[in-house]
Amino acid sequence: MPPMVLLFAYRVVEVIKIMGDVMAGQRKKMAAALAAVSLYLQQEEAMATQEQHALPKTPQSFEFSQWGQSGRQEMMAMRKLIQLRAFTRF
Repeated sequence: MPPMVLLFAYRVVEVIKIMGDVMAGQRKKMAAALAAVSLYLQQEEAMATQEQHALPKTPQSFEFSQWGQSGRQEMMAMRKLIQLRAFTRF
């Protein structure tokens, strides 16, 4: 369970306890809020298990990117210049 969800649940329980101390006899509201938090946590767990059991996505075929091609071409040109010792600072 993600720590953020546990922190949320803990804070909700704290607020309910404070409200319960101030307003005696509000047991139904506290039970409803705790049930809502519990339901939320169960839904989060169910979604997490569904994501784990989901089929892995197949990688897509090669996609051509002009920016990627330009970058690779520029790197090769720079390497060639370095190998030809056109630069002395490298």
